[in-house]
Amino acid sequence: MLDEAPFHADVAEAPEGGHVFWLAASDGVRLRAGHWRASGQADDAPGTILLLPGRTEYIEKYGRIVSDFTGRGWNVAVLDWRGQGLSDRLSADRNMGYVGRFSDYQHDLAALMAALEGRDAPGPYSFVAHSMGGLIALRALVEGCAVARAVFTAPMWGIMVPPALSGPVSWALNSAARPLGLTERYAPGTGQQNYLLTSRFRDNNLTSDPESYAYLIRQVAAHPELGIGGPSIHWFNEALTETRMLQRQPAPGHDVRVYLGSDETVVDISTLRETVARWDRAEMRMIAGARHEIMMESPAIRTLFISEADRFLREASSA
Repeated sequence: MLDEAPFHADVAEAPEGGHVFWLAASDGVRLRAGHWRASGQADDAPGTILLLPGRTEYIEKYGRIVSDFTGRGWNVAVLDWRGQGLSDRLSADRNMGYVGRFSDYQHDLAALMAALEGRDAPGPYSFVAHSMGGLIALRALVEGCAVARAVFTAPMWGIMVPPALSGPVSWALNSAARPLGLTERYAPGTGQQNYLLTSRFRDNNLTSDPESYAYLIRQVAAHPELGIGGPSIHWFNEALTETRMLQRQPAPGHDVRVYLGSDETVVDISTLRETVARWDRAEMRMIAGARHEIMMESPAIRTLFISEADRFLREASSA
């Protein structure tokens, strides 16, 4: 039996009956994960969704989405990646986004999937992956991860690089960071503060829905230990390196669907289009009026996404 982990149900709005627990990755990093069974435990449950969050995110943020999918008969598992949420932080500065190597996130995903094998989490498994979680999921697919299908929202297959980090500047920082002891310095233009606590709704790049934005702010205001601030220089350059490496890989043999908001400003839309264009089993859906976090958008957009993702993923379980 896996040890129980804290879960802030007061801000999550997740369905009752979930199990949030501690895991150990193969390299010893302690991770927090959660598992919810399908509502009603229908005999025709289509499988288990692995809900893979983005950078800065945590399990509670997806409480409403867990409820949406379990209400449609899915089992759902979600985790805090290393360095964020209540999983082990990897820097002396707890607010800093940091990872040793980007490939280390694969240890976290493997630990989650191994834990599900010992639980009532029926297959097939499918990914629903957002932003950074989408880059981690792409690596897993390239390496032959045993999932049926994947749905991505604004996957971080390319990053909109701020001017302070663009072009040669970025690679100069990368090569100089370690010898100059800068690996645990914040990337230029970022700092300790969580984005949600420093941005006004009208200027935010996450969601066009004020109620959803207020929901996210309530979470980090009530439980600041869940959030993190900006990424380290090292994290940023690890992420850039990973995007470039995966762009050189052949497209995986999975059916995937990519959702992107028309008002996206966080990930590089042109790179996403190029990736989908060379992946003959991938298709892209543009959502009018949506920003970076489609699963945190207005009820109408969220319902549209959940309905379409549900149908798409069910096709794999009935094949």
